[in-house]
Amino acid sequence: MLLKKSTLQLLRFPFSFFLMPVFWFALSFTQQINWLHAIAAFLLLHVLLYPASNGYNSYMDRDTESIGGIEKPMEPSYELYLTSLSMDLLALIFAFIVSIKLGFGFLCYILFSRLYSWRKIRLKQYPIIGYLTVILNQGALVFYMVFDVCSKAPSPTVPLDLLIAASLLIGGFYPITQIYQHKQDQEDGVKTISILLGKNGTFLFCMTLYVLAFGILFWHFNQQSALKYFYLLQLFFLPVVTYFLYWFYKVWKNPAEAGFKQTMFMNWLASSCTNAAFITLLIFNYFG
Repeated sequence: MLLKKSTLQLLRFPFSFFLMPVFWFALSFTQQINWLHAIAAFLLLHVLLYPASNGYNSYMDRDTESIGGIEKPMEPSYELYLTSLSMDLLALIFAFIVSIKLGFGFLCYILFSRLYSWRKIRLKQYPIIGYLTVILNQGALVFYMVFDVCSKAPSPTVPLDLLIAASLLIGGFYPITQIYQHKQDQEDGVKTISILLGKNGTFLFCMTLYVLAFGILFWHFNQQSALKYFYLLQLFFLPVVTYFLYWFYKVWKNPAEAGFKQTMFMNWLASSCTNAAFITLLIFNYFG
């Protein structure tokens, strides 16, 4: 049975690309990788877990204006709701087959994802709680799951500094994805962290979190006597920083510049460079 066009659109499979850097980030710091588990975790996260969460969120929100990755969203149907639940169930079953810890990690992610969107609770309506829910789940939790399940070592110690860095990297990215949606979110009774900060404040906040994240990475690499890898990462982030500052200048002069197309370009640029950076680090660490 073929799914409706609206269902396929609102599952937002391409959006998984924006969340992919955390996977490569965790894998690049994993010693003695279990590649079978790594492939399984990659597919379960990006083909099932993330799209199911996107679909459920779209079903609850019923957006009529631009959302992450989609300029003109279609009207969601009950099929989208059933599909997202079915994908959750499949993700859970296969995650538990791969690893008990991965299964419970997926269960935690799904529960908080639903609490974030579900109309009767809707954590996303609260700027701080909603923001923390996203960055802890998409950052620290995903890093922990990937690092743990992809390691051949029994019960590997997950570095606390990298867990924090993962959440800060998501935390410095997420508010920017909301910057063009202020009017739509307010009409839906949602006060996002970006609305709380304002457009200029969103840029300054994201800059601060990225500085903190890279400060932690500098400390980590310095402790490992491997600062050359830190400097290598900076080369990949140079285009991101350049465009970010240029866009910030334009928004400062004209708030209307914080639109859907500009935001999506920022997202694609940041995700592409970040994915490339951590894949390169993985190659140097594992194959170098």
